[in-house]
Amino acid sequence: MPSRSVTWPSLFTALMYAFMYFPIIVLGAYSFSDSRYSASWGGFSLRWYQSLFSDRRLLAALQDSLIIAIVAVAISAVLGTLMAIGLARHRFPGKGLYRGMSYLPLIIPDIAIAVATLVFLASVAVPLSLATIIAAHMVFCLAYIAVVVSSRIQRLDPNLEEAALDLGATHTQALFKVLLPQLAPGILAGCLLAFVLSMDDLLISSFTAGGGANPLPIEIFSRVRTGVKPDINALSVVLILGSALLAGIAEYVRYWGDRQRQKT
Repeated sequence: MPSRSVTWPSLFTALMYAFMYFPIIVLGAYSFSDSRYSASWGGFSLRWYQSLFSDRRLLAALQDSLIIAIVAVAISAVLGTLMAIGLARHRFPGKGLYRGMSYLPLIIPDIAIAVATLVFLASVAVPLSLATIIAAHMVFCLAYIAVVVSSRIQRLDPNLEEAALDLGATHTQALFKVLLPQLAPGILAGCLLAFVLSMDDLLISSFTAGGGANPLPIEIFSRVRTGVKPDINALSVVLILGSALLAGIAEYVRYWGDRQRQKT
């Protein structure tokens, strides 16, 4: 049998995975500690998970974050899909410039978007509230969804839409009955990605939040400034599992969409 030796690339890859995931494993282990200190083991216990789900302030912050993410992603899904279809299927003056400006939120630092949004809201005298956070989150959600849908639409056969039009379908019928069903996996994957990013955002939310809005990242940041408590460990584990679940769903949808496209 040929001998298997450890190569430098495989060793480096293993070290990188350990560097990325070992802190998460430690965090998960200490979330089950009975100790009142976040980095000391006091025996196995679920007390911090019980404390987490009975903390009304944290649950209210989670509710705010869910409202922001769901509304921002829902509106961005419609606008981002239409933008991707328009850029892929139509020609108009300034198309290249519009495409570049549409994807700027992907490369501009969050702090720049947050400051620019705050300055704009102040210049038009719009009071900060939950609605302003939603509007700010739509800026980057729209760009991410449009990118994912664009990558999907580039791999579709345009002849299917032309065949539908030749058979008597209107442009609206071809859009809803031919194009959108093929884009559905990409739209869903883009929405899941934007949802996770919206739930995770701190900078833009903190700059655009009003007195009545308290998203979960802001609440977590306000608590960890004086030290990480064990209930924050438990909350972090719940958020990591939720994000992993959404990422798995997105990957499965992408895989299923590729399989369906290969069959057709």
